Amino acid sequence: MFDLKVMNSVLGELEEERGIPREKVIEAIEAALATAYKKEYAKRGQIIRAHIDLGTGTTEFQQVKEVVDESSVRFVEEGEEEAEEVHTPFNKKYVAPEPVDPNAPVELPRFNSEQHILLADAKLIKRDAKVGDELIFPLEMKDDYGRIAAQTAKQVIIQKIREAEKVSVVAEFGKHQGEIVSGTVQRMERGNIYIDLGRATGILPYDEQIPGERYRQGERIRALLYQVEESPRGIYLRLSRANPQFLVKLFAMEAPEVANGTVVFKEVAREAGSRSKVAVASTDAHVDPVGSLVGQRGVRVSTVTSELGGEKIDIIEWNENTKSFIEEALSPARITSVELDEAEHKATIKVAEDQQSLAIGRGGQNVRLAAKLTGWRLDIQSTAGPKIAEATEDGEVKVEAVEEVKELIEEAEASPETPAAE
Repeated sequence: MFDLKVMNSVLGELEEERGIPREKVIEAIEAALATAYKKEYAKRGQIIRAHIDLGTGTTEFQQVKEVVDESSVRFVEEGEEEAEEVHTPFNKKYVAPEPVDPNAPVELPRFNSEQHILLADAKLIKRDAKVGDELIFPLEMKDDYGRIAAQTAKQVIIQKIREAEKVSVVAEFGKHQGEIVSGTVQRMERGNIYIDLGRATGILPYDEQIPGERYRQGERIRALLYQVEESPRGIYLRLSRANPQFLVKLFAMEAPEVANGTVVFKEVAREAGSRSKVAVASTDAHVDPVGSLVGQRGVRVSTVTSELGGEKIDIIEWNENTKSFIEEALSPARITSVELDEAEHKATIKVAEDQQSLAIGRGGQNVRLAAKLTGWRLDIQSTAGPKIAEATEDGEVKVEAVEEVKELIEEAEASPETPAAE
């Protein structure tokens, strides 16, 4: 007999705090009681079920038998013995089993009077019984469980509740995959940061952190939930602050035009913590995509920049004209001309001498991000003729080793750059 008041209180607490439906908890308790009953009182091979009456708090135990006939089971003749299991000695050479013939007939299960009931006998109990049906037989109520059975029941309940909680957590956080979540720093281990997200713990790997950021235990932190992974060892919620989508989602929180789909991100090239270039377009001719992200007096982009630790953000308008798009991608440098080689997917860009340092960027960053953003290999040339830098679409940059170029790079590294929109 269960104390219904206590039971309902526990069920309500598990449902509210852990998100485990009360039906799952009751199912776990019934499975545990059936396991304990079977261990103490049932005969070998019996299928036992337990049912808790939430109205009275009593428990009913039942034996389940499946209705069978000669076509669904095999019968062991008198004197016939089942083949015994053969144990191979450890020092005996292993012999691989012969492959199973897929066309061979499937061996029927052996008739067991504790699990099966013949169709003819079943019809005496239930007139419309047919093969495959289950017949339920009530069992005597037992309250005196042994210590081992009680321990088994406890383990079954804990296991079932953990399984239900895992399903609940996966369902909850699975809906938020690809979105920004917020939590508090729990601990740091080997460069990885573990974040308390309430009902579960997320992990922010070292390579998904923004370089230079430092976190303290108990500090509030936001990150992109980019993967919900279920494994035998538990659930892993993988987070990122370096993923380009984290930047996109931050803008969606600041700009309603992004949240409602009026302004869309076409391409994003990001070097987390340092600089990003984003190409945006508008589905409404009356909405300025760049202005929507910048905000009045730059308040929107400033908020995002602050969350990213001062990361500079170049916002440019997407253009279907490849030449114009490449020119915009290389901003703040002013481009003299762009020539496209469709066969090699290469663009040759000519810039004046006073724009070369801006086009290349500090450490080649500007041309590198522009190449990632556009998906084109970019060759930077001076108007005088010689090539001074080359960037591939996968982000590799090669700067020609001539004295004039070295001076340009030194000049770029010594002076701060101004992003197109920040």
